[in-house]
Amino acid sequence: MAIATINPTTGKTLKTFEPLSDEALEEKLARAAAAARTYRRTTPQERAGWLRSAADVLDSDTEAVAELMTTEMGKTLASAKAEVGKCAEALRWYAEHGPALLEPQRYDAEAVKATEAYVVHQPLGVVLAVMPWNFPLWQAMRFAAPALMAGNVGLLKHASNVPQTALYMEELFGKAGFPDHVFQTLLIGSSTIEQVLRDDRVAAATLTGSAPAGQSVASIAGDALKPTVLELGGSDPFIVMPSAHLDRAAEVAVTSRNQNNGQSCIAAKRFFVHRDVAEEFTRLFAAKIADLTVGDPMDEGTQVGPLATESGLEDVEKYVQDAVGKGATVLAGGKRVDRPGWFYEPTLLADITPEMDLYAEEVFGPVAALFVVDSLDEAIEIANSHPYGLGSNLWSEDEDERAQFVRDIESGMAFINGMTTSYPELPFGGVKQSGYGRELTELGMREFTNAKTVWVGPPSSEQGEGDTAGAAAE
Repeated sequence: MAIATINPTTGKTLKTFEPLSDEALEEKLARAAAAARTYRRTTPQERAGWLRSAADVLDSDTEAVAELMTTEMGKTLASAKAEVGKCAEALRWYAEHGPALLEPQRYDAEAVKATEAYVVHQPLGVVLAVMPWNFPLWQAMRFAAPALMAGNVGLLKHASNVPQTALYMEELFGKAGFPDHVFQTLLIGSSTIEQVLRDDRVAAATLTGSAPAGQSVASIAGDALKPTVLELGGSDPFIVMPSAHLDRAAEVAVTSRNQNNGQSCIAAKRFFVHRDVAEEFTRLFAAKIADLTVGDPMDEGTQVGPLATESGLEDVEKYVQDAVGKGATVLAGGKRVDRPGWFYEPTLLADITPEMDLYAEEVFGPVAALFVVDSLDEAIEIANSHPYGLGSNLWSEDEDERAQFVRDIESGMAFINGMTTSYPELPFGGVKQSGYGRELTELGMREFTNAKTVWVGPPSSEQGEGDTAGAAAE
């Protein structure tokens, strides 16, 4: 894919970029390695100050950055502004809490015959981040804020269709006063990722993207013995039981499926509705989907904009056509919008069967698949049969159903009576083919640190012959 800004609202190419030459890439790697040697010695308090400055810069750049994201990948301007605000919030969260989270963790020194026993979390060094286009600022910030707080240096290989947002990320941290080259953007193609990841100066990698991309990065990193964090998408279940508030559940279902023009890993995609309330919920769900306003994402009244890429539009169209051809019923939408750009109607499909491609694959667009079930057991069983396990939703007022859901659903996150989302205050990640590792909170910050054990013995004059017994047992 060419590195270019192509406006999905019009399909027109606005700006193209040449990938880095071998010489330019080598220069960036050398600068990153040099920055890592000095940045790791900065204090958490210094890093917190730079993160706060970055948040302030984002606040002042909100309008321009939001318009840039909308131009590059088609999200509505309102959602783009919210994304900028969320990034500023994450920067401030790590600035506030990061220093305390990096304090040494004390252990029982007496139990291990020491005067002190603790763990320090030290940065690994240069971390490569391979990021997608759907939340072009937030996905990258989910990596950058905790990594920089921990003392790591970042290299961002962003999606090729959001190059200007990628370049802004590097500019942002420079404006905020971070030391030179602590965060750099690499305008390179996917074929160059292996070269960068295998470079001895790169210590680790994180990727958000497709399962095949995750398998590729994990394989290369495993061969090079480098740690990775992978977030590989999902097809989240949204279960509605008879005790649910149906109108509220339907309202959130529509938002969850169509947020970001349907292009979200944690969007609810499969809707399991108990037979006792299926008729009413389906009526509400279909009506609310049909009522969404599709149009120019720069317009204030638009709720759903275009798909980010022409190939993405074609994929969504193929999934719907395949399902309808095999017996699915279209309850809302179901076709392209007749206008320039890459628009698809928000769609609701029923009568889904395992023969349909969308049954076991992630549809990255505004298409909801509806299933009618006879019990929570059935809903969880079908939900868990899917290869992904990122987020999940249950709508129920029954405490036993809630407990069963939390216990049995195979997902990294379980949300009850609410929409799956991400917060700096909560760990983010999945299981199965949705990847491994966690982002955000202290868990995300510590993914790329060395948890170094420190044991401090008594003065040599106080040591006796028995003090080496533990070592002999080892």
